[in-house]
Amino acid sequence: MTAGEDIKALDQFLAFAPPLMGREEEAEILAAVRSGWLTTGPRAERFEQELAAFLGSGRGLAVSSCTAALHLGLKVLGVGPGQGVLTTPLTFASTAHAVCYLGARPYFADIDPATGNLDPGEVRRFFSEECAPGPDGRPRHGRTGDLIGTLLPVHYGGHPADLEAFWALAEEFRLDILEDAAHAIGARYRGLYLGHPDLKAARAEGSRGLCAFSFYATKNLATGEGGYLTATEPELLDKARVLSMYGISDSRRIWGRYAPRGTWVYDVAELGFKYNFTDLQAALGLHQLARLTDFNRRRAEHAAAYNEALEGLDDLVTRPEPRPGVESAWHLYPLRLKPGALSKSRDEFIEILRDHRIGSSVLFIPLHYHSYYRQALGYGEGSFPEAENFFKNLINLPLAPAHSPERIARAAEILAALLKKYRR
Repeated sequence: MTAGEDIKALDQFLAFAPPLMGREEEAEILAAVRSGWLTTGPRAERFEQELAAFLGSGRGLAVSSCTAALHLGLKVLGVGPGQGVLTTPLTFASTAHAVCYLGARPYFADIDPATGNLDPGEVRRFFSEECAPGPDGRPRHGRTGDLIGTLLPVHYGGHPADLEAFWALAEEFRLDILEDAAHAIGARYRGLYLGHPDLKAARAEGSRGLCAFSFYATKNLATGEGGYLTATEPELLDKARVLSMYGISDSRRIWGRYAPRGTWVYDVAELGFKYNFTDLQAALGLHQLARLTDFNRRRAEHAAAYNEALEGLDDLVTRPEPRPGVESAWHLYPLRLKPGALSKSRDEFIEILRDHRIGSSVLFIPLHYHSYYRQALGYGEGSFPEAENFFKNLINLPLAPAHSPERIARAAEILAALLKKYRR
């Protein structure tokens, strides 16, 4: 007999993050296959342009993954050996992996427990207490001597981080900023979509900015795999585009070389990568983009249903609530159990939800808990208490627009009933 058997389970399992594809995507995939363009081609170029228009970014670069976008973004900022990048421990491995790929070192600062995002106060403390100005005036870490000229905030769960505060810090400490917006396509900050160049504060003259997005299968806009990069300076994107296709000086000539007026001539100008976005991915992305606003609206409605069902249970849980001036993409609903409030542990409660056919996840295990980063960086438990407490009490609930409002509402009712049942 399972715990809470008296509370009726859902009729079918509510998966955590299924994609929502329709006939338009199916037809476009078939058209792409029939066209003969299976790799980078006209659909990939069209997707780039339409997404840039949607975001208001002017331009953008579609690539094979968000990890690729982060890697390219750091590369064009000049990050390399002897340097460090400050980021959050509450993120997926790709955020810090991209730093390590370049021979640089990721450093961490703690989070704001209200949002899960990097805390600007902790960023200031890091640069003020752990670093000192180097000969060039940019921060150097007091222990390692690494130049730390890049800040890599993550828009956790789709909730925009405090960009105004980060650009003020960029001005003060002479930093560049690369935003990890893997969760946040379609999120807004001060009325502008993330990735819009005007989000860079004008006062941060000399600082450069990029923003990386993900189109992984579970994301708000899904192409199976895929990523996108925007920049405040066009030359950064020009450089990233060359690097994304082997370092060939005119990457568009690669996919156009078999066209009627194409040419076989090309030049490899730099040591680049194989990070191109394909027409098969774009075939999905074009129609996912057309529905992105509706998808994000549904996610916000699902989040509101959870919040309504959990009203009056603030002694048991902490609900996510966007701050003024931002519009979350609601990629995640990070519910946190109040420590000691339930007779079941977080892990046990996840299994109880599963018994009631409600899928969930825990995003993320802090990076400094993983063996690679413990060994490589020397961090351990206790290094970032806010991120650790956030993780230890965290349950991410289903928000996918593939789920009907009725099923989400029923799941929210079951969740609330189970919380009450196991109240200590």
